[in-house]
Amino acid sequence: MSEINLFAGRTLVVAFEGWNDAGESASNAARFLIEAIKAVEISEVDSQNYYDFQFARPQVSLDEDGKRVVRWPNASVYRPAIPELFDLRVLLGVEPSRNWVDFAREIADIVEGEEVDSVVFLGAMLADAPHTRPIQITATSTNDAVCESVPAEKSLYEGPVGILSILSAEFEKRGLPTMSLWAAVPHYVHSGPVPKSTLALINSIQELLGLQFAQGDLPEEAFKWERAVDELAESDEDLAEYVTSLEKSRDEIDGATGETIAAEVEQFLRDADEER
Repeated sequence: MSEINLFAGRTLVVAFEGWNDAGESASNAARFLIEAIKAVEISEVDSQNYYDFQFARPQVSLDEDGKRVVRWPNASVYRPAIPELFDLRVLLGVEPSRNWVDFAREIADIVEGEEVDSVVFLGAMLADAPHTRPIQITATSTNDAVCESVPAEKSLYEGPVGILSILSAEFEKRGLPTMSLWAAVPHYVHSGPVPKSTLALINSIQELLGLQFAQGDLPEEAFKWERAVDELAESDEDLAEYVTSLEKSRDEIDGATGETIAAEVEQFLRDADEER
């Protein structure tokens, strides 16, 4: 591994709701970061250009005065208000419905204006993983220098992709090194938020960037989530047997190489596309 840390400078952390966000794990990790660093929105794309509102519908809420406020799907870049964390930026959005090339260029222009040095994408995939074991995080990159700088596997994936890959290609074209952190979410409990995988992503970001965030209620939420699934399994014999089989398989392959796990990420992307 190279002694040069490509992620020691100003880093952008990216997450999108949608195809790459099983259990809302990645988007909730970005939301956690935005709150933890007291970030303020500094720029957003024009949602009218990139979203099909029959697919990504606007949301209505009430403000403090009880007036209705419409919130449109978009993508925004956030900057921290905490001085010691000023070199962190966060991009959170909804995966666009159209005009991906223009979208990627507009986002890259915004990021260049923030003088970002590197980019970390967050994603989450459904996997044959037991909820009782630590959530596996896989680091991948298409950039050889990144793979030498951090423990990341070279991505050789070919197949359907989400907006993360389009953004990565645009950033790399402009000289920004990128990598992805993928959380493996138990496929049998993904219908709602999975705080355990969100916490695993946050811990991986902390380790990668050498930062520490106050985690608040997130560890307790992760514990309660796991316990709730435990109780569900205890009341369902078939589910309990299935979890036991996953635990056995997981324990047998805990020594699997990063390449093996990265291959699982790639297979997930192919399977997800076939189901669409």
